[in-house]
Amino acid sequence: MIQTSFGYLSLLLFVSAVILYVTSISKLKLFHYLPAIVIIYFCVMVLSSLEVWSKTDAINTTYKAFKSNLLPAMIFLMLLQADIRNIFKLGKKILLTFFLASLSISLGFIITFALLHNHFPTDAWGTFGALSGSWMGGTGNMIAIQSALHIPDSAMGNILLIDSIDYALWVMILLALVPFASTFNHWSGAKNSLLEQIDQTNSTQEEKALSFETLFLVLSLSLIISFLSQHIATYFPNSEFFDTTTWTILVATLLGIAGSFTPLHQMKSTAVVGNIFLYLIVALIASRANFGELTQAPLYVVAGLMIITLHAMIMILFAKLFKLDLFTLGVASLANIGGVASAPILAGAYHKALIPIGVLMAMMGYIIGTFMGLGVSKILQIIAS
Repeated sequence: MIQTSFGYLSLLLFVSAVILYVTSISKLKLFHYLPAIVIIYFCVMVLSSLEVWSKTDAINTTYKAFKSNLLPAMIFLMLLQADIRNIFKLGKKILLTFFLASLSISLGFIITFALLHNHFPTDAWGTFGALSGSWMGGTGNMIAIQSALHIPDSAMGNILLIDSIDYALWVMILLALVPFASTFNHWSGAKNSLLEQIDQTNSTQEEKALSFETLFLVLSLSLIISFLSQHIATYFPNSEFFDTTTWTILVATLLGIAGSFTPLHQMKSTAVVGNIFLYLIVALIASRANFGELTQAPLYVVAGLMIITLHAMIMILFAKLFKLDLFTLGVASLANIGGVASAPILAGAYHKALIPIGVLMAMMGYIIGTFMGLGVSKILQIIAS
């Protein structure tokens, strides 16, 4: 049994790195639908359930220190990759569809929680709020909301489980619908000109090459941004919903958006360091959970399916009202629920030239996910009370 903080942290890094490497070189199609980040979570949770490490004071201190300090740095780096200028070049219809998808997901969470909240623990509004951040942005947004709302890691096991199960099912459904695009477009009255002209919005900028110097710069910059975000947050007033942690995350988010307009956006190092932080934070969270806390998982899975079903129904209605094509509809949905890991896959199923559109739309989720997720969380808290 590991009892030192160094051994604990080293094992988490090693497990995360090995899983990521194996999934990157494997040709199994399973890994297209089951991202490495989900596998990391469950593998670390297995080790936690087997009590490979004990929760000593040193390990608890290491866990809290790394998670709280790396989180703002990760958010900053993730948002540096979002090119706001190219996003607005995508056209009004794509932007409209993306935000309609976000709105329908929000409504799905609110309606489902209003119907089922009496069957969940009293604090379930927070975990569902965190999941809404993930389904309108990504795992980083979910972690940000979890930290902002002080949701214990032990409560996140069910949410991560339904996230992986329901998300994987939705990806497969959307991919299966690709051959029926022309039929759907005829029904909705959508025109195909978008698919013919969409490649004109592709970015022509080249990223600056990955180097030791840029890697070192990005690493140090992200850490100093984390420090500054936490320091600036102390000057904002605290309330029941917005405390210092919440302000820290919001400040880091705004700094990341601002940084995306600078040359930092073109550095490959931002994605490299940001992903390392992301995988480590997910492993840290999983290290506090165990399978014994998943007894209510079936009900959570049903709730997740209800949310996706309501989302799909609302999006179909929007498609008819605004004459949206299936490509835009599906990629907007998956850019929210699946993020960068899956939206490009669906876009590429239509045409390889459309892959960058899936990436850009998914990047929009990183920008709005935390803000909208916190808003949904507040509404769910009101329903629960």
